Amino acid sequence: MTQTWEPGQAGVLCLPSGRLIRGRGLLAPFPGGPRPEFALYLLGKRPHPVDWEFRWVRWRDLRLPADDADALEALEEAWRRSESERVEVACWGGRGRTGTALACIAVLDGVPPAEAVAFVRQHYRRGAVETPWQRAYVSRFRGQQT
Repeated sequence: MTQTWEPGQAGVLCLPSGRLIRGRGLLAPFPGGPRPEFALYLLGKRPHPVDWEFRWVRWRDLRLPADDADALEALEEAWRRSESERVEVACWGGRGRTGTALACIAVLDGVPPAEAVAFVRQHYRRGAVETPWQRAYVSRFRGQQT
């Protein structure tokens, strides 16, 4: 079994289940330590290739995902894989889209949708989930928990 992230590492969100997921901004220098095994990239354009498996969700800055069904499937995959793999979620700045995705993943992990933004702001990054429509997206998010 592969090790996941260490609690307390920069950007690592500890979910109520104990699963760990790293959020980050791609514009910042790559953090030290182990590399992800799977990444979920939330960008308006296809990301550059990396040395690990990744999934791209088309998601423009300050907006919502272009395809809700694709986003749900990708968020569920990240949540599932975080049980035994190093999973990272990233956009350019690591705040709006990344925070929104992490809040939705927290909902998949059992955090009530109405509390998920506050949870991510407390445990990941204070400025996470930047826009009113991103907050609304989280508040109505209902994962399938497959």
